[in-house]
Amino acid sequence: MRLLVIDDDPEYRRLLRHHLSCVWPRATCIEYDPAAQGPLPPELRAQGFDAVVLDHAWEGGSGLAWLEELLQRPGFAPILYLSDASQDAGADRARELGAAAVLGKGALGHRALIETVEELVRQQARLRAARADSSDRFDPNRFSGARIAGYRRIRRLARRQISDLYLAESESVPELAVIKVARERLRGEEVERIFRHFLQEHEVVRRLRDPRVVRLYDIGVSDEHVYLVMEYFRRGDLRRRMRAGVTRAQALRYAQQVAEALEVIHSAGVLHRDLKPSNIMLREDGGVALIDFGLALRAALEAGTEEAGLICGTPHYMSPEQGHGEPIDARSDLYSLGVILYEMLTGQKPYVAENPMTIIYMHRKSPVPVLPPPLAGLQSLVAQLLAKEPAYRFASAAAAAEALGTALREFSDGTVVV
Repeated sequence: MRLLVIDDDPEYRRLLRHHLSCVWPRATCIEYDPAAQGPLPPELRAQGFDAVVLDHAWEGGSGLAWLEELLQRPGFAPILYLSDASQDAGADRARELGAAAVLGKGALGHRALIETVEELVRQQARLRAARADSSDRFDPNRFSGARIAGYRRIRRLARRQISDLYLAESESVPELAVIKVARERLRGEEVERIFRHFLQEHEVVRRLRDPRVVRLYDIGVSDEHVYLVMEYFRRGDLRRRMRAGVTRAQALRYAQQVAEALEVIHSAGVLHRDLKPSNIMLREDGGVALIDFGLALRAALEAGTEEAGLICGTPHYMSPEQGHGEPIDARSDLYSLGVILYEMLTGQKPYVAENPMTIIYMHRKSPVPVLPPPLAGLQSLVAQLLAKEPAYRFASAAAAAEALGTALREFSDGTVVV
């Protein structure tokens, strides 16, 4: 048995655990403090729980408001609402809204609690059986052919070159996660390359324990498909934010944060090699986090140990040396940052062509584009990031972050630039 208890009082949560453990010693109570942790993720259905216990009030929150919102989520787990008293106005309203059960919190009896929880567990079991017998035979634990225990699929987020990304709900904690699954089975000559791609991402991120880098929770193989489980960013990526429009100050601030994130990974001996807006996620506190380290290179950065002739990455954001398969160092990621900054400021990529090879050629041969007159004060900064030769770029991500911070202080007047 697995219950989700939403209550801000640790003593009351302990009391509930005691009541339940007397009958079900192996029952698991996952505690959620709404006052400290805030609202549940909007797409969470709590389907991995047998029931949800919801308190009627806490500092700054209303259990009835939560109840009404949670009951609008299709397939949400049965809710036991704890009213102040079993027959007060709040209890009546909870029943009207559709709570599976209502008990008075002030005089909660052991027997009533156990009998109520038993009924909710049976109710959830019936709901699960009905979903399993539905005509579409939807298996919520299946992701691109792989059945991954402990997670329920919500929807597919993206389809990438070798993998699919899914939004999933953890069955053990009230959190959402992203599952990255290789579409191809681990067979044939592609097996080693695909598996190495995922394993490298896991190993690189595991070493980079910093809020400016995505957190990875798990890696595994199921039904011959390799997968990664990572944190979910509800605000999305920088690409989506750019579509909504950013001010000059916001563009500089995002670029500064990305430079600081690059300094973190570069200091750990890691080159990203695929820096682009869709690989920069936005946290709830306004910070950024880098994702997708499948192409990352662990190297002595100053030595430039890139394998000669190897070209990988996204042409629009590749440095000239990376696009030509030449040795690269940390300054290659700074060039990619320059492309992103230019795009944030102008709404356009610096070099555009239909043929990817033409774009790669333009990165090396075409002049650095000139910013519009209102942004002329940032031209030298952009030009240094986009210098054709690494020697003329900033020496490090830390130096770039410092220059971006200076520009932010000088030019952050709030003018909309895209």
